[in-house]
Amino acid sequence: METGPSVGDTLHGMRLGNVLMLIGVAVLVLGALVRFAPGLFSWFGNLPGDIHIERENSRVFIPLTSMIVVSVVLTVVVNVVGTLFRDR
Repeated sequence: METGPSVGDTLHGMRLGNVLMLIGVAVLVLGALVRFAPGLFSWFGNLPGDIHIERENSRVFIPLTSMIVVSVVLTVVVNVVGTLFRDR
């Protein structure tokens, strides 16, 4: 006999929906910043440790240090959001 979703399932779904909306708003804001204020991200790809290789017929760009910085920032953000939405 199936009784439908429990109260806990509904609250968990609502919490997940809130997190997804928060991520969407963050992506929207980031996209607007990149579009309308590109100078804010001029450092990206120009840090020491970013690899630029140019030859006659090819160019290779590996933003190693920039990706480490992005990874650290995203790790901090995910941990803060996880802490805020953790079950109490």
